[in-house]
Amino acid sequence: MSAAPTPVERDALARARELALNGRGRVSPNPLVGAVVLSPRGRTVAEGWHEGPGEEHAEAMALRLAGDEARGATVVCTLEPCSHWGRTPPCANALIEAGVARVVVGALDPLERDRARGADVLRGAGIDVALASGDDERACRALNAPFLTHALLGRPHVTLKLAASLDGRVATSAGESRWITGEPARALVHRWRADHDAVMVGVNTAVTDDPLLTARGLDGPVRQPVRVVVDSRGRLPLESALVRGAGGATVVVATAQDAPAAAVAALQERGVRVVAAGAGRVDLPATLRILAEMGLQSVFVEGGGVLAGALLRAGVVDDLRWFAAPLVLGDDARPAVAGVGWPRLADAPRPSGATIEAVGDDALITGRLTPLPGEV
Repeated sequence: MSAAPTPVERDALARARELALNGRGRVSPNPLVGAVVLSPRGRTVAEGWHEGPGEEHAEAMALRLAGDEARGATVVCTLEPCSHWGRTPPCANALIEAGVARVVVGALDPLERDRARGADVLRGAGIDVALASGDDERACRALNAPFLTHALLGRPHVTLKLAASLDGRVATSAGESRWITGEPARALVHRWRADHDAVMVGVNTAVTDDPLLTARGLDGPVRQPVRVVVDSRGRLPLESALVRGAGGATVVVATAQDAPAAAVAALQERGVRVVAAGAGRVDLPATLRILAEMGLQSVFVEGGGVLAGALLRAGVVDDLRWFAAPLVLGDDARPAVAGVGWPRLADAPRPSGATIEAVGDDALITGRLTPLPGEV
C-alpha cells in the first residue's frame, strides 16, 4: 500500500491548488488543475497548471519544465491524471514516459470511472500512487466543485450572491438599489462573474436594473459568461441591454413551456436563445439541467428576491455569498429572499463552514448550502 502524503507533499498540494487558480474562469468545461514536481529530496523542480481547453494540462506543463529532472521524481497534482485522448494526450501516459516514481493525487476524477482510470494506469506501470485524504482531499474537491457537480449531479454548480442592507433588503420601497454595497464589493462581483460559466437573474431584476451582466474592469484575459434571465412569460424588453447585446455574447431566456409564442419568437429573432421548462412558471431544476446540457458547469445568481427564494426552496443553491451593507431600509423595502418562508429554524437554509470578512465597508458572509458532490 502506498504511503500517505508526507508533510512536504501536502505543502506541494496546497501550492498546486494555488497554481490551478491561474486558469480560473477559462478552463471550463475542463477542471482547474495544478501540479508540482518534487525531487527525491523534496525540492520543487517545476510547477504547472491548466490554462484552458486545448492547452497543455497541468502535469504536462510541469513535466515539460522539469525536463530530465522528472525521472525518479514525485508529481503532486490536484486531480487524478487523465487516461484518455481528448484535445491533448493522456497525462497518465506522459507521467509514465517521463519516468516519475510517485504521484500524489488530491482528488479522484469522476469522469475516469468510465475510462481506464488514471490512478490505475499509473499503478499498472509500477508508479507509486498516493491519494490525499481529509482536509486536503476536500480542498481539492472544493476547488473543482462546478466540475464535480456537473459530472455527478447533471446540473451546474449554483452560487447565489445577495447584496442587502442589515435588515435583509435589496432595494428601497421605491425600487432604488444602486448602490447598496460599495465599490470594493462591486469589483469583486465582476471577478466572480468572470469565474463562472453563466450569470443568472430574474426578469424583474432585468427589467428594473437593465443590467449588462458582463465582467468588467478586470486585468488579463476574460471570458464573458453566458447571461441567463428567468422569465416565465417572455417579458424581457426587446430594447433591454441584454437583448441588444445578444449578438455579442450568448443570452439565454428561460421561459415556461406555455409562454406566449409571439414573445418567444421576438426574442429569438434578436439572437436570444430561449429554453422552456415548466408549466405556468419556470421549472428551475429542469432549467438547470438544460443549462448543464449546454455545457455550463457553474451559474452565478445575482437576484432578485423571488428568484433567490425559488432556488433556495428548490434546494439547488450550493454556495451562498451575502454582502451585508451598513444601512437599514425598513419594512417597506424589498426583501433579499421573497416568496418563501421556513416556519422552523431547523428547516431554514444554514450555510456550513460560514466565514465573515470585510470588503470595504461591507461584510461578506460565505458558506456552503449543499454537501460537496460525493459527500454523505
